[in-house]
Amino acid sequence: MSTLRPPGLGPIVGHTTDRSCRLWMQAAALDDPRKAVADEDRRTVGVLVVMQKGDHVIPAPVRPVFYFRLQREFDRTGTFVLGVEAGLGGNPGPFALEPDTTYRVRLASLALDDAEDNELRASDDELAATLPNPQVWAAQIERLPEVACEAVFRTCGALKAAAPAISFLLGSCRYPGLMWKVKESDRIFGPMFTELGVEKQGARPSHVIMCGDQIYADTFHRAVPVGLADTHAEFTERYQQAFGSFNMRRLLRHVPTYMILDDHEIEDNWAQDRIKAPGKKMLFNLAIGAYLSYQWSHSPRNYGRRLYYSFYTSGYPFFALDCRTQRYMDDVPDTVDDNHLLGRPSLDPDEPSQLDVLCHWLADQQGDRGNIPKFIISASVFAPNPVFAINGASVAHLEKSDAWPAFPQTRRTLLQTIVDRKVQNVVFLSGDVHSASVAQLEFRGDGSEALRAYSLVSSAFYWPFPFADGDPAEFVHDSRDPRTPDTFEIRPGVTMDYRAWNFCNDDNFARVTVDRAAHSLTMELIGRDGQPIRTRGPYKKDVDLTSRLDLAPW
Repeated sequence: MSTLRPPGLGPIVGHTTDRSCRLWMQAAALDDPRKAVADEDRRTVGVLVVMQKGDHVIPAPVRPVFYFRLQREFDRTGTFVLGVEAGLGGNPGPFALEPDTTYRVRLASLALDDAEDNELRASDDELAATLPNPQVWAAQIERLPEVACEAVFRTCGALKAAAPAISFLLGSCRYPGLMWKVKESDRIFGPMFTELGVEKQGARPSHVIMCGDQIYADTFHRAVPVGLADTHAEFTERYQQAFGSFNMRRLLRHVPTYMILDDHEIEDNWAQDRIKAPGKKMLFNLAIGAYLSYQWSHSPRNYGRRLYYSFYTSGYPFFALDCRTQRYMDDVPDTVDDNHLLGRPSLDPDEPSQLDVLCHWLADQQGDRGNIPKFIISASVFAPNPVFAINGASVAHLEKSDAWPAFPQTRRTLLQTIVDRKVQNVVFLSGDVHSASVAQLEFRGDGSEALRAYSLVSSAFYWPFPFADGDPAEFVHDSRDPRTPDTFEIRPGVTMDYRAWNFCNDDNFARVTVDRAAHSLTMELIGRDGQPIRTRGPYKKDVDLTSRLDLAPW
């Protein structure tokens, strides 16, 4: 007899709009020793049941129930866009979602014997014809444990105008921990979940941004074979361990989460030039296959198969960059002028690069929405730069930074767009460096002095070696300081400088709040105890790490 199983991993609340929500899950393991049927001879189907809308609990007889595909070629993972998709075979039709409304749903998997050749693919209609009426699961799904199958999300406010205020959580870099330290790597996601509670002051976070290194495929170093993921099973195990830990799994079930990759999803300091080295193409294929299954699939996916994407939350625009799979270096030796962070330059306007798409997006947002804050999610830190990668540094040191200093042409093109199109209130969101900070970008020349732009860094969720990485002294604090001169020339007579402060290399995440009435942005660093971080450094000196930043009115 067929029966429902709770998800093996998930559910994860992904991209959410005012009228839709992308929900992700992985099928439960099919290792039943009583059956002589191999996993590849089973077909798994996802089942989604809408349990509650707002304060209204929907009774079982009329609950909307949907089937959706869980693909074998994607580790039996799948997504369903509630509010848009109709379910396999078009039954029962889309379930309309309303803006600014809370929904509670349950997800499960159904296993079916499948004698067809694995290379054959049944259409949605053919698969639906083999399934019972989805309504038979409306009551049975209540037998499954809530902690294993239930997701709760809130749709965004209408997109017509920016909300008076929004709040979101930001972070990156979850080192997996070793032996008994594995539990420590999950600790910070507990207070992140607490931030969603109604008892918290201020606006409830609308979403979470995880901007890279959600897993560490190379636990130690890419040159150390111990703890190095280089098989499909090992990459899958990394995601199972990370996304299956108690606090993180609970968080992902209760808030829309947007993820983008960095190097440790593949290999430390990854650039696409490395794919030519022996064995690296296979490594890249395995790593990106796992990334597509576990992270990209619940993202907006609005630029085809490209990994970068954009989205709105309650009227505020975000653009998530892919800073890894289109990163090219060392075409010409002994120079960084030919390095490209966001894809090679386009040769045809009908085939834009990621950098072209980003620049057009910024110009369009400024033209359509004025001075509304525009958030760019970049796994690599835009500012501040490491002190060893300032102006005049060697090519080797610039490329060692593994960040924007090694790609001056990419940075220059982006900053030219901001200056020439008068793009106001650009905010970079980053992680990677295991040291949180805030930087204000300052422009000079060509009437650019009134532009406001910031770089916010929150990192790391868990990094047990602060004495070995993330020291504030490693980063430029003032690009005009004669000890660390780092003024960037956008073009003759037009420059960009920056000031950075509130460095902190304790485990942290950031709560970012935008207030339209005060035209301000606040970034508060919160530690793994759930409290705002008030001390830092080896002597625990008291300090206020809350940053209150002025924006241009919108």
